[in-house]
Amino acid sequence: MSKLPDFEALAIFAKVVELRSFAAAATELSLSKATVSKAVSRLEERLGARLFNRTSRRLALTDAGQKLSERAARLLADGEAAENEALAQSTTPRGLVRLAVPMSFGIKTVAPLLPEFMEAYPEVAIDLHLSDATVDLIGEGFDAGLRIARLPDSSLIARRLCGMPRYTVAAPSYLKRNGRPTHPMHLAEHKCFGYAYLSTQGVWHYTNASGEQASVRPAGQLRVNNGEAVMPALLAGLGIADLPDFIVGDAIARGEVEVILKGWKQPEGAVHLVTPPGGPRPARVEVLADFLAKHFAKGRAQRK
Repeated sequence: MSKLPDFEALAIFAKVVELRSFAAAATELSLSKATVSKAVSRLEERLGARLFNRTSRRLALTDAGQKLSERAARLLADGEAAENEALAQSTTPRGLVRLAVPMSFGIKTVAPLLPEFMEAYPEVAIDLHLSDATVDLIGEGFDAGLRIARLPDSSLIARRLCGMPRYTVAAPSYLKRNGRPTHPMHLAEHKCFGYAYLSTQGVWHYTNASGEQASVRPAGQLRVNNGEAVMPALLAGLGIADLPDFIVGDAIARGEVEVILKGWKQPEGAVHLVTPPGGPRPARVEVLADFLAKHFAKGRAQRK
């Protein structure tokens, strides 16, 4: 006997017992009568016992069939209930979403949106995990994650939610004391702040309008694993930083820092929602993705 029971044959047997007919069971299950008959025969051969006494007019359970029928009926009912519950979870926004988000983006941008989402979808619960480290969605059991970078090739399914530009910035006091770099290679002569989880591993890449490219690995006194932690030193005029709009955008708007290297662009960044591979996203994840995409786009439009 194989390790796993023949669940399909048991379920078909239960349906035949319920309807007292091979033909009716075949119709109910959208199977051919031959398939139903073979499944019952397979089960009888496996168990070494006859389950039905069959005549042209009557179908009756044997003693072995009678004993098996109750357990098979429970198995079929449990299977149908489990499938219906899973189907409801996938089509109706309901259940828990474990979401991994970068620390500062989660606090500044995602968390303020959650009350509105929770009111709109009261049957969806959020487990928000905040960390700038790239988490293993599959290994750590997350339903989704937000990534703010150019995505490397991977098996994860990605949906772009909005653009996220980066700016190379410095405080006016720093520029007054140390001069304004006009070419990316000039950054090697300046104090720059490092970020531990930069996708380009500490290298800042630039391209200008004529297609010239430049890459530099700047150095300085401070390296952090959270972009927000750079801001006090940046505002104090102690160095140059390369930061995304959600961290430094307000400081730029207030004139506290200035964008430098304006003739140069960095690779376009974006906020992506990534999910593990394998089948469509559950409804609870899809509605959260739609909600975030709508609000992120609105926020970007207001900032422009």
